[in-house]
Amino acid sequence: MAFYQFHKAQIINATPDDLWDFISSPANLKLITPDHMGFDITSSNAEQKMYEGMIVSYKVSPFPGFNTNWVTEITHVRDKEFFVDEQRIGPYTFWHHQHILEPLDQVVVMKDIITYQPPFGILGAIANRVYIRKALNKIFNYRKKAIEEYFAERGLGYMTLV
Repeated sequence: MAFYQFHKAQIINATPDDLWDFISSPANLKLITPDHMGFDITSSNAEQKMYEGMIVSYKVSPFPGFNTNWVTEITHVRDKEFFVDEQRIGPYTFWHHQHILEPLDQVVVMKDIITYQPPFGILGAIANRVYIRKALNKIFNYRKKAIEEYFAERGLGYMTLV
């Protein structure tokens, strides 16, 4: 079955250090995930700064009425530049998420590139067209607002690129 890619980018008025400190802590994922997803980190290492090989487990409800465990591994980390998480156990057949930071003058461009494959063959392809892509867009729009609020509370500005 097909693989899909989802891209999001935003400009954050923060230093690479400040942004990296925020996104490199798995504990902050709960702050930027919509409440309706029932997202809870279940691993004991969420307060640690991420590192290659780190395993982080969650409970999540990717769509109404369906709760699942999700286990990701941090497979690549380049301090203040990018990290990659890959699903090891969870709702997708394949999930590879790149988080990229690109300093630009006094701001940072943060890009997310998700390559994924839904389960269930043709039914997964239909679910992607009908629900998954829209749900990912809503989740990342929520994240955009949550990150905006997080940095605004600290006296930093924010604007959207894409």
